[in-house]
Amino acid sequence: MNTNSMRLCRVLVAAAGSLTVAVIITACSSGSKTAGGGSASTSGSMSASTSSGLSMSPGGAPASGSMMIDVKNFSFAPMDITVAVGTKVTWKFDDSAAHTVKAEDGSFASPALHNGQTYDFTFTKAGTYKYICSIHQYMNGTVTVK
Repeated sequence: MNTNSMRLCRVLVAAAGSLTVAVIITACSSGSKTAGGGSASTSGSMSASTSSGLSMSPGGAPASGSMMIDVKNFSFAPMDITVAVGTKVTWKFDDSAAHTVKAEDGSFASPALHNGQTYDFTFTKAGTYKYICSIHQYMNGTVTVK
């Protein structure tokens, strides 16, 4: 698949993902949580800690609680979210390749995760958090915390 096709796929997945945000909010899964940080979980016993966390709501309005971002088809869906301070965001990995979630500012980073694994991060400070998959750096997203 060429770069233009990948971009088109990411846009289509993001558009479809925004329609299901309300359903996803209540369907979030979680791993073992660390105070003020993030966690990764699998059906086994893998975990990773970070220093902050995040959440999102539909329509771009901030909401506290939890939010899920799907990692599949070499994209994050939805790509951009807005959440309230104190929200936990869960990235659910469901792709043929391993991926990571890494903040540009270094505030959070997951290990490489595969199908069925999740990574959680609770955002404790307002700001804009741009992130990428460090393995496939064309995969990117933004969490805006208000």
